[in-house]
Amino acid sequence: MSINLATKLREGTKTSHSMAENVGFVKCFLKGVVEKASYRKLVANLYFVYSAIEEEMQRLQSHPIVSKIYYPELDRKASLERDLTYYYGLDWRDKIAPSPAAQEYVGRIREISANSPELLAAHSYTRYLGDLSGGQILKGIAQRGMNLTDGNGTAFYEFETISDEKAFKAEYRQSLNDLPVDEATADRIVDEANHAFGLNMKLFQELEGNLVKAIGRMLFNTLTRRRTRGSTELATAE
Repeated sequence: MSINLATKLREGTKTSHSMAENVGFVKCFLKGVVEKASYRKLVANLYFVYSAIEEEMQRLQSHPIVSKIYYPELDRKASLERDLTYYYGLDWRDKIAPSPAAQEYVGRIREISANSPELLAAHSYTRYLGDLSGGQILKGIAQRGMNLTDGNGTAFYEFETISDEKAFKAEYRQSLNDLPVDEATADRIVDEANHAFGLNMKLFQELEGNLVKAIGRMLFNTLTRRRTRGSTELATAE
């Protein structure tokens, strides 16, 4: 009997998804308040995270489970490098380092790759399906919030080799459902996806201090006072 892992993941991470979108940095972002210094630090941290995910998935591309969800067209490392060049200059590699939260995230990716590679499915789902689902919404917010033009600084949101994102997401979900896993392994993948949301929340929470300094505590409190169901959560369910 096949396991509907895509649905298990969506249903099993709803609470984590909502919690992540209610982190102050994310709430401000979704309301159009994007501070460039904080945002470029996020881009730098995501570079280290995606580099780890993509290195491990490429290394394990013959693994019986990882191989089924290995889609190089999803890779974000090269697009993040373009964004880092825009935000930091050509010598960006000398100017960035992973924050404590990014180090923890990368460490988790390396750990499960070595010991439980099937759990990479959780990290692939959490990051890439979210990127595809909410990417265009977030790209528009970033462009307006930071007055970006001509695609500068938003390459991360562009999946240039995926022409039909809706069809691709359907294919990806079917690949999740076709994974050769039992119920217990599926539950572990859902647990790991919730852990991945927690790691992402730590990345966002680290940035709140810089954001508060930039926009002021009063505005920050006003923007983050009420709990909301964010736009990307709705998009991911499509």
